[in-house]
Amino acid sequence: MLRTIDVVPYDPAWPAEFQRIRDTVLAVLDGLCIGVEHVGSTSVPGLAAKPIIDLDVVISTRLLFPAVRDALHSIGYQHRGNLEIPGREAFLQPPETYPHHLYVCSVDTPNLHDHLILRDMLRSRPDLRDRYAAIKREMAQLHPHDIDAYIDGKSALIDEIMSIGRSAATYEDFQPAGAWQTRSEQHGDQG
Repeated sequence: MLRTIDVVPYDPAWPAEFQRIRDTVLAVLDGLCIGVEHVGSTSVPGLAAKPIIDLDVVISTRLLFPAVRDALHSIGYQHRGNLEIPGREAFLQPPETYPHHLYVCSVDTPNLHDHLILRDMLRSRPDLRDRYAAIKREMAQLHPHDIDAYIDGKSALIDEIMSIGRSAATYEDFQPAGAWQTRSEQHGDQG
């Protein structure tokens, strides 16, 4: 079956969908994770996106991963491996749940920090958010059935946004637990 890349206007229901998924995940991960971050385009108010929630489950050490994997499996998630991105473990969502991608990352994984920097830059800079929305819509129109071309078409702008974000990042942006969770909670979706 040929999948179509569908970029839709921002839906204000996305933060609530994230919270429902996060609450379900946290119920089985009690004490195993630092937190669950809402990342990706659905986490940015006003940003057009594919209607799929992205979540990063943050753990303090990779040594906790087997217990996290087993807990997620108990509620229907299927481990898919790292999908060629070191330090990030992907999971297939349970059946009959809102479309989402769930990843488990240790707190020191560069991929996690990149997700947070990109999210926070797009949240704080409407000019970058709007440019990103435009390129997403353009790439979806040009490559409606080619996810690799869609992603490649966005990469130059993502690199530019990440460069701005990394140069503006502070020490607090890379700290686990307290400082990190406080920063996330400022965004109103608890993640």
